[in-house]
Amino acid sequence: MLFVIVSGLATGALFAATALVYNVMFSTSKVLSVTTGHIPMLGGVFGAYAISGLGLPWWLGLFTGVAVGALFGWLTDVVAIRRVLARSDEHLWLLSTLAVATMIQQAVGLWWGTEPRPFPRLIPQDFTAGLADQKFWLPVALAVVMAVGLEFFYSRTMYGKLFVAMSEDAFAARARGVSTDRIRVASYVLAGALGGLTGFAAGQLTFAYFALGMTLTLNGFIALAVGGLGSNTGALIGGFALGLLNAFASYFFGGEYQQTIAVGLLMVVLLVRPEGLLGSRNVRPV
Repeated sequence: MLFVIVSGLATGALFAATALVYNVMFSTSKVLSVTTGHIPMLGGVFGAYAISGLGLPWWLGLFTGVAVGALFGWLTDVVAIRRVLARSDEHLWLLSTLAVATMIQQAVGLWWGTEPRPFPRLIPQDFTAGLADQKFWLPVALAVVMAVGLEFFYSRTMYGKLFVAMSEDAFAARARGVSTDRIRVASYVLAGALGGLTGFAAGQLTFAYFALGMTLTLNGFIALAVGGLGSNTGALIGGFALGLLNAFASYFFGGEYQQTIAVGLLMVVLLVRPEGLLGSRNVRPV
């Protein structure tokens, strides 16, 4: 049972970190990009390739994963977000980001292969470490550090305060002379870097697998919706809750029920509290 709890927390930490990436993107664009889960996938695949394929040390593999994630974040804005937001207020970004996500997944599958590949060990450790294995505690530590770091970034740095200003009212920020396009690009690059870091840290847990993106996109969104859109603390709570729920569902009922129970959790929360556990209600003045 203890193993189920630990593995559930590790998986939940991965979902929570993906939800945090969602939050960073959403803060400046009000877009929930379907490419979000593919950023950790790229970080894991290219990190594994750099270390195992090219023989680079782990820190260069980390740099590769983060750099590829940041590049894909920028590419998402340029290809799938920028023109859509400039020409329409409709949610056409859902289709454009889905198209980019599908193309990048198929491209990685053709290049990397369609079978999961083991991710190299980052810290010398015996495989019999059990519950102390780095594949469990690395994702948990990263998710907590990411949430704390983002809170510090939003409250103590100028760019972070600009992110907050855009999340509250992009039109007012633009009227005050803020280059909203530049801030949005910066948020997508930051989100990409954080996503690449997430995939690298969780690589030993998930393996380097081309089809991981859609799974993380869905579960990261569920964690975000449960915790509350825009709340980093809520993302942590939602992610850990979803990970534990999936682990217990798999233990008691079988793995085939995981996704059903996860979507059921989302439906219950949205019916009882549509803004999420820690989300705030948006009151529209009339």
